[in-house]
Amino acid sequence: MTMKILPAIDLQQGRCVRLTQGRLSGVKVYDGDPVDVAKVFAAAGAEMIHVVDLDGAFAGRESANRVIVKQIIETVQIPVEFGGGLRTLADIENLFELGVTQVVLGTLATESQETLIQLVKRFGSRICVGIDALDGAVMTRGWVKDANANAVEFACAVAALGVERVIFTDISRDGMLTGPNIEQTCEIARVGKVHVTAAGGISSLADIMRVRDAGESLVDSIIIGKGLYEGRFSLAEAIETAADNEDLALQTIQ
Repeated sequence: MTMKILPAIDLQQGRCVRLTQGRLSGVKVYDGDPVDVAKVFAAAGAEMIHVVDLDGAFAGRESANRVIVKQIIETVQIPVEFGGGLRTLADIENLFELGVTQVVLGTLATESQETLIQLVKRFGSRICVGIDALDGAVMTRGWVKDANANAVEFACAVAALGVERVIFTDISRDGMLTGPNIEQTCEIARVGKVHVTAAGGISSLADIMRVRDAGESLVDSIIIGKGLYEGRFSLAEAIETAADNEDLALQTIQ
């Protein structure tokens, strides 16, 4: 199985940034126009780009970053996954009209089960749920509010409603470049019986290999941000590393 690599673009006031453990006080701004960054990712072989509107996530509503999201969609010919500040059905419909392929719901998924059910019925696999956890507890509203839910139990709950994919982030590792929480990532997939995208803490090609070789087939993709922006490795190297030995052997034969 090939592990899909999703490069991340986190937007704050129109700029590419990365947070440390989800704190606004830990923001680091990176040079480069977000649209140009998306073009570089696409040219390097990305199959999908993960875009987060941090202003929207913390404010709980649409922000000016939506203009940039539209520009990215119009510029690159690959799918865009989007999250941040999505709180209503109408807002999500607007994102799909804009051209977003998948949306990632965090706060809405924890606060309105009824709306989540409606969305899954209408849009199926285009609806993903972001599970951002601190010490196993789900956090919402820009990672600042405790949702009073356990990450594994919450994954089981949304999977039971028809959600096919969750994106799991261990907040304590996000932006820290200390490696992902593979154990809990795999537990969520195994117990919840749901596809999982791993996020948070990827610092090296070795980390990618550890996720790839963890032995849980439902953990099938990885979001990478700071490791790329800090030059720890290239996106092309990450994509190559994510391919398992069988895939590489087939490519060699072909």
